[in-house]
Amino acid sequence: MGQSDKRLNLANFTLRQMMEMEACTRCGECIETCPTFAEARSEEIHPQQKIARVKAFWKADHLGFLARIFGIQPASEDDRASFSQGVYRCTLCARCHVVCPVQIDTRPLWISMREQLVEWGLYPEFFDTLNERVTSQHNISGESNENRLVWTQNMARVPEGLDRQTGAETVYFVGCVGAMYPRVYGVPQSFVQIMERAGEKVTTLGGDEWCCGFPLQIAGMGKHAHGLAGHNVEAVRATGARRLVTTCPSCYHTWTHEYPRILGEPLGFEVLHATELLADLIDEGKIKLHGFPQRVTYHDPCDLGRTSGIYDPPRRIIEAVPGIQFVEMAENREMALCCGGGGDAEMADPDLTAAVGKRRIQQVQETGAQVVISACQQCDRTLAEAARKNRIRIRAMDIVQVVWQAMQE
Repeated sequence: MGQSDKRLNLANFTLRQMMEMEACTRCGECIETCPTFAEARSEEIHPQQKIARVKAFWKADHLGFLARIFGIQPASEDDRASFSQGVYRCTLCARCHVVCPVQIDTRPLWISMREQLVEWGLYPEFFDTLNERVTSQHNISGESNENRLVWTQNMARVPEGLDRQTGAETVYFVGCVGAMYPRVYGVPQSFVQIMERAGEKVTTLGGDEWCCGFPLQIAGMGKHAHGLAGHNVEAVRATGARRLVTTCPSCYHTWTHEYPRILGEPLGFEVLHATELLADLIDEGKIKLHGFPQRVTYHDPCDLGRTSGIYDPPRRIIEAVPGIQFVEMAENREMALCCGGGGDAEMADPDLTAAVGKRRIQQVQETGAQVVISACQQCDRTLAEAARKNRIRIRAMDIVQVVWQAMQE
């Protein structure tokens, strides 16, 4: 790619984003809020610097003679490489948006920057493998997509109608992690058993469930996700279900925010995160809880909390469990610290994201909790790994597993 091909493509940014970058007051509120900057203290990571870099790129590339008058120099290869490192060492947690006094919508902005970097060919190499897996095998593991229901194989009893059954009220969109990774099979297993006991008819898309596209979208390769969106929506419509439920916050965010935009039309069915549905079923008396005598805290997943605004349903569930002792962490809800597992950042710098996870598990430890509950399989995995590596005796559980355990006599 020649130097002329490395100009900043303004089509990757909306007019609003260009205005937001110009509105940045350089107050620095976002800097100390950034979880990866707090660990690495590397200038290219912090939000203010990323915005300044893009502004410098577009002015140097598009202002011509005026740029030279004001001493704005074209970006070097080193400048772009440094910019790429900063943009991809971000968990996309959006804490910077919460504290921004001019309310720059930072998360979509960081994704737009990644789209530009993909055009330049400056991104972690593994994303090519990820892209190939998702577009050809339709999941992030690269295994046969017909294995989507492998998590049912070691269940004592499998609820009826899970594989592409028409006439069910609810489609459970399991997601790649829950469907393909043994470490978290307990989440879909617990969810379908809860629904069966509550008298709710649930099916899945089985091998017709394709990756929602979220991993590609946040990598800056979102254009490859459009075909996935069309396929998944049509597959749900074919079942006749009136609602879709996910246990994965990233899938939930993609279905609620991205799919209607990609398709340019309403989905035609309701989309809920499992915590919303379970909280309602508990209120309606369809789920009977017997107890969970543990001291617990709750970790807000970034894609469920800050990105999707769901804070209360998980807490309603926890507080409804008899015998549970619930204590909040110092940083919770809108200001909850990321677990470190988001934004594909682990692919760019696993040591850095592990450091973020360590800080979060230490915050868990400060509450005196025996169990940290989350509502995201990726958070569960990251927090469990942080506890193991740092020899902290705290168990990480998904809220769906807690509900199923509390339902046992």
